Amino acid sequence: MRPVAFDEAETYEPDEGWRRVAMAGSDRFSFEWFEKPPGHSSPMHDHENEQVCLCLEGELTVATEDDSVALQKNDSVLLESNEAHRVENTGEERAVGLDVFAPGRSFDFWTDREE
Repeated sequence: MRPVAFDEAETYEPDEGWRRVAMAGSDRFSFEWFEKPPGHSSPMHDHENEQVCLCLEGELTVATEDDSVALQKNDSVLLESNEAHRVENTGEERAVGLDVFAPGRSFDFWTDREE
């Protein structure tokens, strides 16, 4: 067993108000808790990992090159491997979500990428 205490977990803060926290996971899958301020959007990006995005609080819009879906509390969406997408807080309050990736990944995806 490998517990991860939220307050002691690895954290990545790419923009003010956009925070990601690495939860328990492995090289086969990983969980990242995140929060976004109103109006914040991640850049359009893709990755080899399949991704499930679960909205825990607020509103999130997940957009691909062909479509978009608005997520409310407890709604989720599956993004296929290499499917370009972005996640935006389209509400007026802080949004909180949970991303699940398979295979698992680290924050190196964001820190080592070239725009």
